[in-house]
Amino acid sequence: MTPDEQAILNILVKESYITEVEAKEAAQKSQNKQIPLLEYFLTNRIIDKSLLGQAIAEGFQVPFTNLSLNKPSQEQIIKIPQDLALKYTIVLAKDAIDSVTIASGNPKLPGLLEGLRKIFPTQAITITYAFPKDIEDCFIHYRDPLIVRLGNILKSETSFAPDLFEEVLKEALIQRASDIHFEPRQAFAVIRFRIDGVLHRVGDLPKPLYDNILNRVKILAHLRIDEHTKPQDGAIRFTEKGMETDLRVSIVPTLDGEKISIRILSKYIESFSLENLGLTPKNKELLLLSAKKPFGMILVTGPTGSGKTTTLYALIKLLNRPEVNITTIEDPVEYKIDGANQIQVNPQTNLTFASGLKSIVRQDPNIILVGEIRDLETVEIAINAALTGHLLFSTFHANDAASAIPRLIDTGAEPYMLSSTLELIIAQRLVRKICDACRMSQTYQRDYLEQTFPALIKHFSDQSITLYMGKGCANCAGTGYKGRLAIFEFINISHKIRDLIIRHPSGNQVWEAAKSEGAVSLFEDGFEKVKAGITTLEELLRVTQPV
Repeated sequence: MTPDEQAILNILVKESYITEVEAKEAAQKSQNKQIPLLEYFLTNRIIDKSLLGQAIAEGFQVPFTNLSLNKPSQEQIIKIPQDLALKYTIVLAKDAIDSVTIASGNPKLPGLLEGLRKIFPTQAITITYAFPKDIEDCFIHYRDPLIVRLGNILKSETSFAPDLFEEVLKEALIQRASDIHFEPRQAFAVIRFRIDGVLHRVGDLPKPLYDNILNRVKILAHLRIDEHTKPQDGAIRFTEKGMETDLRVSIVPTLDGEKISIRILSKYIESFSLENLGLTPKNKELLLLSAKKPFGMILVTGPTGSGKTTTLYALIKLLNRPEVNITTIEDPVEYKIDGANQIQVNPQTNLTFASGLKSIVRQDPNIILVGEIRDLETVEIAINAALTGHLLFSTFHANDAASAIPRLIDTGAEPYMLSSTLELIIAQRLVRKICDACRMSQTYQRDYLEQTFPALIKHFSDQSITLYMGKGCANCAGTGYKGRLAIFEFINISHKIRDLIIRHPSGNQVWEAAKSEGAVSLFEDGFEKVKAGITTLEELLRVTQPV
């Protein structure tokens, strides 16, 4: 634990925000999980973010500035020289003619006030406390574009392949990308990041330099550098500022050379919770009621990349207690869950979902998570596990919640067995959220909406409606979007639907029955988020269509 973190604990205990026992537990768990103390407090919701900030600020005897609610502009940020901002972890929070407010991660650092007076000699200076991570997020505005930084590395006399790859990786982490693609063309290679589910081109590399990076990635991932005709998979652990990030590497041969795809994985899932998934109160209540049952099956459906694993992990995290035995089998294990027994599928040793699930049932589990139901054998074992006193979660590929039932039956599952075990089916998609820093509203008349969105007109009951969008700013790289959340479709397996399952229903029959009991479609759930200003209509139509 750093001296600053110890000082924060002392402040929280002294001001009675937490007890000494809670302080010791937080220090131990943050150290065990190798995450910063503040991140542990916030992601585990031990104390509200604003309250935590105010408590720390009181300890420093200064006001608190919540930068996540009041983001400074790029023009403000660059008024403080980069070297000074990095040295003291500060940012210009407010700028007036006769005064400035400086947000600092440590307002009592020696030399801070003297350094600021050289920049703002005629203005009154107020120093406040802000979370260091929120301040560091502002530092992106000091960075040159990636392509410029790569060019500077090439001009240097150092070994450039490691530096080029590390610079690309650091940029991907700053941009919160989920994937990095190096795509070879005839004379160059394209670098693209997947950010909030959408690919963005961020730079190009000459082909000879790309070949050097390719070899560098192979070495780090422990792959064969002399193999160019077969796909290869590997893993890299990257450490930056004491934080470890796991990378899953896939290399495949293409007509123009070997393509690299890197999935960026968080080591822990501390930020996953039911509160930030996008659940309505009704759906959250349904999920919790099903998850508290002693046995049964909860399925989450949707295409690849729709956040199914995130939802199940958030549920596992909620149910994870010392008296509960949780065992998972996954392919791959993307996130480590502290307290759960996680098994990685390995076809080379015949450890499949089906064979692994057979062994798990003999391990005295309370809760079982199966990464994906793919075949009849896995379906049958999962159903039997749910029938014999286990709560089982899994994912399944289906277009919507209603079509999951006929698809399961088509795989060979017995309808009467399925009827006895299913408790809840969830379908979901991910939509991008409007950037908080540049959100703007616009009112549209019904006539315009009839012409622009004729298929949606039944959803617009008033003569005009106010919709929201992101104007585009430095905070969201001009896209108007920042972050994602899920839209959901829930089918609670009621007595009516259980009776229907036995009769081998179609997806339409299941949906009509669920709708008569109050189920809301993916589009309807998303449309409510559109009206609330969380996402845009265009983004909703990108991932789903009205039914």
